[in-house]
Amino acid sequence: MAITLAEANINKNDKIVENVIDDFRRGSVLLDALTFDDAVTPGTGGSTLTYSYTQLKTPSTAGYRAINADYTPVQAKREKQSVELAILGGRIELDRVIMKSSTKAIDELDFQIAEKRKAITNEFHWGVINGDAAVKADSFDGLNKMLTGQSTEMQTTADLTLEANYFSFMEIMDNWLGLMNNRPTMIMGNSKMIAKLKAVARKSGYFSQVETAFGTTVDAYDNIPLVDLGEYYNGTGTSSVVGVTAGKTDLYAAYFDVNEGFHGVSLAESNPLDIYLPNPSEVVGSMYEGAMEMVAGVALKSTKSAAVLRGIKIA
Repeated sequence: MAITLAEANINKNDKIVENVIDDFRRGSVLLDALTFDDAVTPGTGGSTLTYSYTQLKTPSTAGYRAINADYTPVQAKREKQSVELAILGGRIELDRVIMKSSTKAIDELDFQIAEKRKAITNEFHWGVINGDAAVKADSFDGLNKMLTGQSTEMQTTADLTLEANYFSFMEIMDNWLGLMNNRPTMIMGNSKMIAKLKAVARKSGYFSQVETAFGTTVDAYDNIPLVDLGEYYNGTGTSSVVGVTAGKTDLYAAYFDVNEGFHGVSLAESNPLDIYLPNPSEVVGSMYEGAMEMVAGVALKSTKSAAVLRGIKIA
């Protein structure tokens, strides 16, 4: 079964939890659009959170044959893949003195929930692009690793610091997106790259806007939403989720679908997001505790359902 955050929120009977999940959706176009395959059942003792799937590497082909001749056999190529679900989240603690004051408790709780939501969204965005379970323990692999060496990884020497190059970049975009087997659900990058791409779209007549479920508009390239994945704070410093190195950056595109595209993965019959609010009837010492948690990973069913354009000069 496939589920989105919007669908996961339908049967909630806690208005505060509903509002928090809606805030996740409002704060992330990616999380709002992403479909999760809720199919993972923990192994014995809960030690295994593995989602295994078959990835299409090379599709089959068809051709023509002459009379008294036969076709050349060409098989589609598949490969076994797996992803370990990551447990991503954090705790909230409120002092019992704060909790005794209803006004202060509500204000502080709202503030802590909002900040924890931003942190989880921030970490998930980072994982979707830069995740590497071999480097960061207990995380999951992201698109940068998944697409390295694939047919939808394209290098470019495009220089968008010069406005004169905007029209030629259109052909690069067409060729790049043409590597995919489906129209992408969104194009993702950092704020500077997305701003450049908006300018390219305006000059070429490809600029458009699409509406979210909450009635807000998202700028788009030929009706494909352009999503700035924001800044990543690692506890000591901040950098773009999609980084800039020596003035160059990358663009990512993905088609979201649980059957043949890019999608999230979560526990079987479970909301990808769990929210535990501080309960006034349960206190540990002088602190009331709550938590937010996301048990999730991402999968790419077909390597041609996502693409990366590398080396675009923007500074």
